[in-house]
Amino acid sequence: MSMSRREFAQLMGLAGAAGLLPTTGFAAKKQSADLYEVPNFGNVRLLHITDCHAQLLPVYFREPNVNLGIGPAYGKAPHLVGDKLLNHFGIAPNTLEAHAFSYLKFNEAAQKYGKVGGFAHIKTLVNRLREGYGRDKTLLLDGGDTWQGSGTSYKTRGMDMVKATNELGVDIMTGHWEFTYHQEEILNNIKAFNGEFLAHNVMITEDALFEGADEYIFDEDSGRVFKPYMMREMGGARVAIIGQAFPRTKIANPARFIPDWSFDIFDRELQELVDQIRAEEKPDAVVVISHNGMDVDLAMASRVSGIDVILGGHTHDGMPQPTVVKNNAGQTLVCNVGSNGKFVGVMDLDIRNGKVQGFNYRLLPVFSELLAPDPAMAKLITDIRAPYTDWLNEELAVADEVMFRRGNFNGTFDQVICDALREQLDAQVSLSPGFRWGTSVLEGQMVRMEHVLDQTCLTYPETYARNMKGSDLKLILEDVADNIFNPEPYLQSGGDMVRVGGFDYVCDPMKPVGQRISEMTLDNGEKIDMNKEYKVAGWATVGARSEGPDIWDVTANYLRDKKVARISKLNTPKLKNVANNPGIAAYAKL
Repeated sequence: MSMSRREFAQLMGLAGAAGLLPTTGFAAKKQSADLYEVPNFGNVRLLHITDCHAQLLPVYFREPNVNLGIGPAYGKAPHLVGDKLLNHFGIAPNTLEAHAFSYLKFNEAAQKYGKVGGFAHIKTLVNRLREGYGRDKTLLLDGGDTWQGSGTSYKTRGMDMVKATNELGVDIMTGHWEFTYHQEEILNNIKAFNGEFLAHNVMITEDALFEGADEYIFDEDSGRVFKPYMMREMGGARVAIIGQAFPRTKIANPARFIPDWSFDIFDRELQELVDQIRAEEKPDAVVVISHNGMDVDLAMASRVSGIDVILGGHTHDGMPQPTVVKNNAGQTLVCNVGSNGKFVGVMDLDIRNGKVQGFNYRLLPVFSELLAPDPAMAKLITDIRAPYTDWLNEELAVADEVMFRRGNFNGTFDQVICDALREQLDAQVSLSPGFRWGTSVLEGQMVRMEHVLDQTCLTYPETYARNMKGSDLKLILEDVADNIFNPEPYLQSGGDMVRVGGFDYVCDPMKPVGQRISEMTLDNGEKIDMNKEYKVAGWATVGARSEGPDIWDVTANYLRDKKVARISKLNTPKLKNVANNPGIAAYAKL
């Protein structure tokens, strides 16, 4: 049964009267009520979420001010920030949409508009979007990075999010950080998931097949571990959904957790699969739910024909409109819907006469003050969190400024982690991975243990302190820089630059591999000697397990001692040849 605008407004009013919505005055604005008025179009609705990173409750999340596009990606979505992004997509400044899609005036706007996301609020919105269109004509797709990123996910080995996505009604998902648990845990989670877990590009290794580890193989002929696709009849159309998991999982994350499986883009195999589905299943539309990252999806869309829509994730790019990519079969729509539960994508398709005739797309920011929490989901979340409440809620330090992560180089929360590593482990230099997950804390607010866990909670959290030569440090920086700035998208990993503490450097993203990093200098002004050893602290090793304390305990101890989360120096690099790049703004070192 659909909900009218009047009924929706009444629901919002009841929510406010019940004390569920803060009284900011924001919820009463007509533009706010209109935000979720999505006119029905066509006969198939695809709802899309991705990269929630186990954030069950509403959060603050600051968008990047640095997201550089190099080579063919220069000046194109998703490599636009701030005013450049707003102008490109026609978004008026100083509006709730401007706050949702950009970093501009973040602290001020976040206090005005409130938190985003939260599974109880997403459930309310998803229910409305399904009921208003017809449940039999909708699918809810999850692009992965769902089972990792919070303290409760770590404690429950991802089962908290399996329960939450079951309650949300996710129909189909693929994965990335889902594969950072052990194989048996992953398979148990998939078994408990009510929807379909799809991944055409995860294969059994030859060694595992030889040793008889084939009880979980979906297809012995192809070697695929998981079901590659499924067909759905909806709205009078036949729709094929293909799963594309993160192709560099065993490079970016510990291979030791998933020894029997291999990953790659496998675009040739994808083309063969699309051709097979087109020939045998006679679909009216082919959709890929992907965790490649948007740049890789754009490249794949140009090289693999026969795909109508790619609903993508991994790089956390909240893009208000799809990018239309031309290829041999016509065109493919490529979408990416941000992260942390902040957005729900709505792709309505008009499918007639055996093909997609048109589309209407909306990327809806989930403002928790505008959406009453779904009671059943709210209760589930309370029950999930109950055993860990004291741990999560411990107050550690007051934020002296906005604490955030998200951007090609150090964010303020990244710097806190780097400073904690150096001080707690008595190191000259620190390194922290360039992860894109991690929520934000507003200036003047209390940093709680939960916020630290949001930044650090993975299944290989152990720290290390070891000696490294200056040449080793440079090699690490060069390697990560190539993962980000290589102009060939298939050679990118989709993360950000390794965060550093205790030294600065110069980076020229336009240089070729091995030549981007120079002038590495310790905070005391001493040039880093390529032949000299330095004590380096870090965490999240993807090879052999480290033996140091968990990173969240190191960071929490540091904050307990300081009482105030304050940055004395941000170790961001000086950049060359990017001053006019539309993917950078408000950056001091140009």
